[in-house]
Amino acid sequence: MPRPRAMTRDHPTGQAARARIVAGARRHFFAQGFQRVTMDDIADELGMSKKTLYAHFPSKSALVEAAILDKFAALEADMARIERECGNDFPGCLRELLGCMQRHAEEIQPPFVRDIRRAAPDLFKTIESRRATLIQHHFGKLFAAGRQAGLVRKDLPPRLVIEILLGAIQAIMNPQKLGELGLTPQAGFPAIVSVVLNGVLTPDGRRSR
Repeated sequence: MPRPRAMTRDHPTGQAARARIVAGARRHFFAQGFQRVTMDDIADELGMSKKTLYAHFPSKSALVEAAILDKFAALEADMARIERECGNDFPGCLRELLGCMQRHAEEIQPPFVRDIRRAAPDLFKTIESRRATLIQHHFGKLFAAGRQAGLVRKDLPPRLVIEILLGAIQAIMNPQKLGELGLTPQAGFPAIVSVVLNGVLTPDGRRSR
């Protein structure tokens, strides 16, 4: 009689446990930062032993990275869904994509941004790189479609528009600059996008927003 196969993290139950751990880590890390949160805190909230937690993630830094990657996977899935559903509706797609970015930004609070920038600069660079890739892909395609519809200025190349948007986000969306300006991440992102769009959209495009 064959012996039962040992459970691995590829087993459905293992995948479910891993997903539950990552979800709990996201709640803690993104709200409080990861310096103050311990693996004990996460294990206690999830009602599991620390041994089980470490069986899936060998260190807190590995769990932080998994939480970030899970966040970007969710954001990418939401943006791709919006793109599919909007079709050629430029104003509607623009509103939905901006709303999506705003909702996802609201999950990440200043303590996490401070911790990741100070204690894990490589991960901070990964976040900026992944964010730039998503914006270039989805907003680049959208602005190109908007030009064809006469809603985005044709004298501005879509790539230039994206570079301006990315430059503004990278310069402002960090704890020090947001603090100087008296902004939260939740208020900073839509303010940046609004300023850029007002200069990029045609009069018809601004009326359609």
